[in-house]
Amino acid sequence: MKKTILVFSLLIIALIIFFQLSQYSMVSGNLRTEIGIALIAIVFFIIGVYINKKTLHKSVNTNSEIDYKKIEQLDISKREYEVLQKIAEGLSNKEIAEHLFLSESTIKTHVSSLLVKLNAKRRTQALQIAKEIHIIRN
Repeated sequence: MKKTILVFSLLIIALIIFFQLSQYSMVSGNLRTEIGIALIAIVFFIIGVYINKKTLHKSVNTNSEIDYKKIEQLDISKREYEVLQKIAEGLSNKEIAEHLFLSESTIKTHVSSLLVKLNAKRRTQALQIAKEIHIIRN
């Protein structure tokens, strides 16, 4: 992530420099500089498109099997697993409580238990860990 940010930052700095050169070439009337800047801008555009495709559009692994043995090893109950699946759907504690016909405090207890069992500090981190160890689908 840091590498991508650095590359895009350098591209932006280069673009600013090229805009300043373009402005200079317009004032001085030198069209060769303008053509050179246009060619370099096209190269940077192609580099940006390549980086975008390489970093943002990674292939999704659709062949993800759920590791039920890992769920048992972590001692995650069936109800906690249902809560984890609802968290993965993006539901809030209140919405999960309504779907599972439980109180919101019970859901909070299950979420806290999941965080401890998955060694996570936040719900998003718990989801990331759960996906990495293949106990929920991506």
